[in-house]
Amino acid sequence: MKIISLFTLVLLLICVPAGAQTEKNNYKLPGNGLKQYDFVYVGEWDLRNPKAQKMFVVRDGKVVWEYSIPQFTATGSIQEFDDVTMLSNGNIVYACMSGAGIITPEKNLIWQFICPPGTETHSCQPIGRDSVLMVLNGPVGKVLIFNTATNKLLKEIVIPTTSNNPHGQFRHVRWTKNKTIMVGLFAEKKVVEFNLEGIEVWSVSNTPSAWSAIRLRNGNTLISGDGQGYTREVNMKGETVWEFTRADAPFTIGNTQTANRLANGNTVICNWIAGNNKTEEWAGTVQVFEVTRDKNIVWSLSAWKNPDLGPATYIQLLDEPGNPDNGDLQR
Repeated sequence: MKIISLFTLVLLLICVPAGAQTEKNNYKLPGNGLKQYDFVYVGEWDLRNPKAQKMFVVRDGKVVWEYSIPQFTATGSIQEFDDVTMLSNGNIVYACMSGAGIITPEKNLIWQFICPPGTETHSCQPIGRDSVLMVLNGPVGKVLIFNTATNKLLKEIVIPTTSNNPHGQFRHVRWTKNKTIMVGLFAEKKVVEFNLEGIEVWSVSNTPSAWSAIRLRNGNTLISGDGQGYTREVNMKGETVWEFTRADAPFTIGNTQTANRLANGNTVICNWIAGNNKTEEWAGTVQVFEVTRDKNIVWSLSAWKNPDLGPATYIQLLDEPGNPDNGDLQR
């Protein structure tokens, strides 16, 4: 019964238009498909594969590595890949709702955090080679910073929220170059920047369903509006300086869970379609796309067969310059 209620809440938080397959049939995919970039890819809640929630590494247009976990733990907790970063040494940091971990290319789990009962995590970001920042949704929402080499908890930061439902609190939390943390608060429909003492130092309101928010190098903040289907860039005054919405897309937008700014100034957006429980309509939909400042789509990925990458929650492009260990990919 607990699992059903969690899934019901997910469906209540999202709204995915039907008819995705029909629209896709009339849309020509720009770019070079799987060969456009090398990347690491994860997507949550693949209803079609309860025994194997997967993450993938794609190079030269082919899946060269994958790792899977069952959708449920032995105690019934949900597992779904929400966050992933390949470090410079090839190890992969990830979050999977029931916990977080670091896995080597040989698939050895070298660090793991298991969420206590009544809590969950959807975010785990490296801070250097040997530390991570992760979020813990629960009766008291928190951000945790661990030294993964020693498994020592370095910092615990309480995130104030009016929501007492762990699943309805927040998703991706991101570290900034100024050693602050960006949090999208679902209940408050607000993005807040906190310092390491948990004190609010900046915020922007009217950001419903803010699944992720990252501080860009230009000082602006890039927000993904999940169930509302928007990707929005705001300045420090809270003014919208760029936005891509469902109305701007020539294909069906489900949930825009995450977005990343590339070195060329374009934005790559993950289009999570698994809120539509008619899984037969998933095939052919766009999972990831790259859009310019002028809202021209220059790359769209739709990989549902040979290989089937499944729903898209987060993608790390491995061709981008910068060290992923230090947050260099946040532009």
